[in-house]
Amino acid sequence: MLVVTQVSPYESGPAGVHGVLGQAETALAELAIMAGLAPVISRDVADVRAEDLAPDVPAPGLPSVLALFTIGETPFSTAQRRAIQSSWSNGRLRILGVHSATDACHSWEGYGDLLGARFAGHPWTRSFRIDVRDRAHPATAHLDRSWTWHDEIYLFSKMRTDARVLLELAPGQVDAAGAGVREPDCGYPLAWCIQDGAARSFYSALGHFPAAWESTTYLRHLAGGLSWLLDGRSADPTC
Repeated sequence: MLVVTQVSPYESGPAGVHGVLGQAETALAELAIMAGLAPVISRDVADVRAEDLAPDVPAPGLPSVLALFTIGETPFSTAQRRAIQSSWSNGRLRILGVHSATDACHSWEGYGDLLGARFAGHPWTRSFRIDVRDRAHPATAHLDRSWTWHDEIYLFSKMRTDARVLLELAPGQVDAAGAGVREPDCGYPLAWCIQDGAARSFYSALGHFPAAWESTTYLRHLAGGLSWLLDGRSADPTC
């Protein structure tokens, strides 16, 4: 599992003031090991060969996973982008997106389809209730129907119509008009997965604060997402 945590600057200043990247790298690496994958951490995609993003995985071998906790214009080369898109489409590379990964690669036209949506702002940072929409998924099976959490609340645009929403903001907690934003057409999803033929992606918008990466509940959420990407291979941190 290649874990990319590269932070790229916006033109108007630095982006991604995420003090949790070190914690995230450690946690994601441990989840990879539990799932039978060899973790590789990359803070600079220039060090990643395009051929490593186009794995030759013979059946019944595990697919490779690209885990993204990125923000800004992550400088994937044209060859890297092509390798990711091709390998994702044929199911040999699965994608695990964390938090700000949807706020990356805005110049890459196909990137939003890989993650499932595009970031469209986070007008609120607060404690809130989450509705668990789908408890049949490994990423949510351990949760009750309602989950209280503290994080940035992300908004999204251009969400894929085939995305399977797993978590969403419980209604009646935010006022889009009062925050000066337009309520998204897709509502307020917070985690989802995509299955498009052999292609699979899992994304969770949660994970901004250190407490997330110290939470067994949150780590089980990500572990379940990784398990689903790997067709059921366990990555449960409680095992």
